[in-house]
Amino acid sequence: MSAGAGSFAAASDVAAGAAPTAPAAASAPRVSVIVPVYNEQAVLEALFARLYPALDALGTSYEIVFVDDGSRDRSAQLLAEQFRRRPDVTRVVLFASNFGQHRAILAGFEYARGERIVTLDADLQNPPEEIGRLLEQMDAGHDYVGTIRRLREDAWWRRTASRAMNRLRERTTKIRMTDQGCMMRAYSREIVDAINHCEELYTFVPALAWQFARNPVEIHIAHEERFAGESKYSAYRLMRLNFDLMTAFSIVPLQMFSLAGMLLSALSALLVVVLVLRRLFLGPEEGGLFTLFAIEFLLMGIALFGIGLLGEYVGRIYQEVRRRPRYLISAVLQDPDAAGSRGKER
Repeated sequence: MSAGAGSFAAASDVAAGAAPTAPAAASAPRVSVIVPVYNEQAVLEALFARLYPALDALGTSYEIVFVDDGSRDRSAQLLAEQFRRRPDVTRVVLFASNFGQHRAILAGFEYARGERIVTLDADLQNPPEEIGRLLEQMDAGHDYVGTIRRLREDAWWRRTASRAMNRLRERTTKIRMTDQGCMMRAYSREIVDAINHCEELYTFVPALAWQFARNPVEIHIAHEERFAGESKYSAYRLMRLNFDLMTAFSIVPLQMFSLAGMLLSALSALLVVVLVLRRLFLGPEEGGLFTLFAIEFLLMGIALFGIGLLGEYVGRIYQEVRRRPRYLISAVLQDPDAAGSRGKER
């Protein structure tokens, strides 16, 4: 259970697999902002101080859905305190354990009631004051607003790796997102409802939304240094995320490997012909042992890579057929008047 979550039970609705019911149209806010939180106690107070005034300045009805992803620090307590300060516009979903950022966003989608849904990281690298610009694009008729970080404040290796993976992902999945790592995005209610109907265990929310969008757009937004703490995405996790993205939305890697196998088979056959002709006309070759080893190790490496790639797809199928829930919710803090829209364990 999230840190301190047990003390919230008396003041919360506990999710126990209840199916969501449609809220009354009059009670639904215009905008829902979903903020996944994981070990962000150092930044939450600063986030509250900027996010609520930014939304108040929009002059429209809103709610903020915080999803605590099994934090081990005081994040859950700070979210509970903020809920008590602003219960009219605040909802807090507490995960029983750590399930990952994208599953936290999916849980937020289940609980969000707004006509327009905005996702925002808690680290303040994307200024909350930019939310109004995303909503302006939706007013212009776009159903999905992606973002591109302007003058990124990340380390050079993260920027370089991000550009390389963006190009590779676009070629394999045909999903055109200039900056897939920026999670400040806006979605229409129709897109969020479509995502909520998807049942796959592993997915990448922005890519899924891009596939469902009829009129998507991307805009540049400001990017600031992280206010406090450290990024939750190490180099290994970033690599895993991109690999999951490519295998979740495309079978092109398998097709490319099949083509590579056919090409290598043709080259191997050609090499056999060359070696036979050489032996017939020039006699047996005295050397060439190390060349043979090099070719053998190359082919072994390619074969092992192919087995691993195939195993990735098989493993994904195995995880899906087990039908385990995407996440488990220990408690939900929300105003009883807003409880008409209930999420569910997925």
